[in-house]
Amino acid sequence: MKKFKIFSLALVATTVANAQDLETAKKAIDAEQFEKAKSLLKSVIQAKPSNGRATFLLGNVYLKQNIADSATIYFQKGLTATEGAKFNNIGLGQMDLDANNLAAAKAKFDLVTKDLKKKDIEEYIYIARAYMNADKPNYKAAIEILNKAKLANPNDAQVQLALGDAYYGDKNQNDAYVAYRNAYQADNTLLRAKMQLGVLLKGAKAYTEAVKAYNEVIAINSNYGPVYRELAETYYLWGNNVPSTYTENIQKALGFYEKYMSLTDYSITSRMRHADFLILAKDYKALEVEANKMKEIDGVNPRILRYLGYSAYENGNIDAAIKALQDYTANTANKVIPRDFVYLGQAKIKKGTSEDGKSVDPTLLASAIEDIKRAVSTEPLVANELNELGKKLYDQKAFGAAAAVFEVAVSVPTSKNYLIDNFYLGNAIYYDNTRKDLAKPDPIALQKADVAFGNVIAASPNTADAYIFKARTNNLLQNDEVMAANYQLYIDTVTAKGEAEITKNKAKFIEAYNNMAAHFANTDKAKAKELFNKTLALDPTNNYATESLKLLK
Repeated sequence: MKKFKIFSLALVATTVANAQDLETAKKAIDAEQFEKAKSLLKSVIQAKPSNGRATFLLGNVYLKQNIADSATIYFQKGLTATEGAKFNNIGLGQMDLDANNLAAAKAKFDLVTKDLKKKDIEEYIYIARAYMNADKPNYKAAIEILNKAKLANPNDAQVQLALGDAYYGDKNQNDAYVAYRNAYQADNTLLRAKMQLGVLLKGAKAYTEAVKAYNEVIAINSNYGPVYRELAETYYLWGNNVPSTYTENIQKALGFYEKYMSLTDYSITSRMRHADFLILAKDYKALEVEANKMKEIDGVNPRILRYLGYSAYENGNIDAAIKALQDYTANTANKVIPRDFVYLGQAKIKKGTSEDGKSVDPTLLASAIEDIKRAVSTEPLVANELNELGKKLYDQKAFGAAAAVFEVAVSVPTSKNYLIDNFYLGNAIYYDNTRKDLAKPDPIALQKADVAFGNVIAASPNTADAYIFKARTNNLLQNDEVMAANYQLYIDTVTAKGEAEITKNKAKFIEAYNNMAAHFANTDKAKAKELFNKTLALDPTNNYATESLKLLK
């Protein structure tokens, strides 16, 4: 009997220790100390292989780190556990969501909730988080599930925290605020809930107030790592939205991210998150250092090639950039993102650009444009980023290459730069067709320019230069009627803006009058004379107008 009691006490002690380790692991996960959490959970599983909750939590950590193979192994192992096995169906369900297999995910979630007791809410919380953490989040589904948990226990802090995250993801700031506030009131040790109140302020661009909210979290626990990541992201956004503060705030952002790293871990996945932030902050020197550190830690991880490629391009090592990004994008197993193709395209353009910057090797340009098109077809928002590349080429007077980039940009009418990109597209084509070394203009390209200027005029009828460039383009196309009509529209648009604008644009008025007069010379001599005389009123010494009037007498 005494022996049995000893065994019982040992079993109770082990159970208590495992439960404590699970709670410690959960706190480490919340603090984004993922390597620490993994170590704790592996210890629990080694001590008690039948603990399905531990395998589920461990699989979830691997999912957070984008290590799907390891996640699958632990979820599958957890299904055979004698305790908490059903939780692992939630993890596998999230992987189904990532694979866009919604029916399979729902079937697994239904298995989990099938025989739940009235007060069971943890399963609902994790299912809701699976919907939120999926590659394509479904916040409304998460809210619906969490409302079931809320009915069972409306004051549960974790339910309220999850609801806050779901409402925030669903862009419902008011309900998110209430839920986060409720979560912190229910459990004032739940620092993430308090931190999220600052995140809401960050989203509202109330940066000063957000920083104040984060500092309140730090005053409670200065070692809570995630708050420093939020500070980094807040200062990054602040710097980008208030350009006068950019230099100062980006430095603060980088400093806070380093603090975040020191309080979490320097694992390969953490370094990758850091690298992603360095890309946002455009600190490419630091990115190159981080990429090489990652290469030392895990030389076979393909994603490192992304960081090596980006930093090599930005730091001027174009051949290395092309090799790294070609190697990365060529492997279909890699999670390639549109930006990878944009960088690869930019690198090819850079490599093919002549010393004077005015031309790009046609073969490399064609290959680069295909890369950029692939990026835009995958994610149309990439079109927003092409303006900078196109303008750089335009400013170098590499008009053909600039036109090719802007043509991709305007293929997305919802782009925020659609109007200006159309204007640059038209201009680039026009200037490319007025080069001195060109045998003759390209009518197909010029027709694209004509359409581009038409798009600008349709969206912004007061953009005077769109009319004059449309007129010039049609002059090259020998569409004289359209040319004359647009020169007149240019004159009308500028004249409506006042005498000062006419004076400022005198040369363009003379160009318009002379070209319109030349058009009317064969059909309406009186109109032609009138226009030439308008030129002479602005410039009495204009030789073309003077000589043309002599011929019209």
